[in-house]
Amino acid sequence: MDDSAVLRSSLREPERFGVIFDAYFAEIHGYAARRLGPDAAADVASQTFLEAFRGRGRYDASRAAVRTWLYGIATNVIGRHRRAEVRGLRARERLGGVQDAGHAERVDEQVSAQGLRGRLAGAIAGLSGGDRDVLLLVALADLSHQEVAAALDIPYGTVGSRLNRARRKVREALGGTNPMRDLEDGHG
Repeated sequence: MDDSAVLRSSLREPERFGVIFDAYFAEIHGYAARRLGPDAAADVASQTFLEAFRGRGRYDASRAAVRTWLYGIATNVIGRHRRAEVRGLRARERLGGVQDAGHAERVDEQVSAQGLRGRLAGAIAGLSGGDRDVLLLVALADLSHQEVAAALDIPYGTVGSRLNRARRKVREALGGTNPMRDLEDGHG
């Protein structure tokens, strides 16, 4: 049974939603941890699945896969924590040069595998919320442009323009280097 069918069956049998939770909780938690840090990740992931459970009757399989739908909900939940995200990015920017990180920073570094540290974190913090959401859904969640459009309920063309603008601004903030090159090379 595919995810959409499982979600539909959970309307009659609510316990079936556990299949969706089990399949995607760790992934959504990891995305939230990379965006907001490990302390907020559990709350964001839990809120995401609570909202998904409550709104499962409104899920439209013709618009997005369940995974994409969950990333959209998670991004909206993170949006409500936007100030915390920007504060965390600014803190990572300041700590970018720290050599002897404490335990919390080492854990954060492990969770933040994409390296949102130093100047990169500052550059990302300086983006508009919409541009940051698109960039991080592509970079951290590995969503396609079509999936990002569905997750954020924005036109496909808007994804491309936001992503291009975000990449340009990040490159400018980093003195012309392209922090996405490693990600693109790894996927290409």
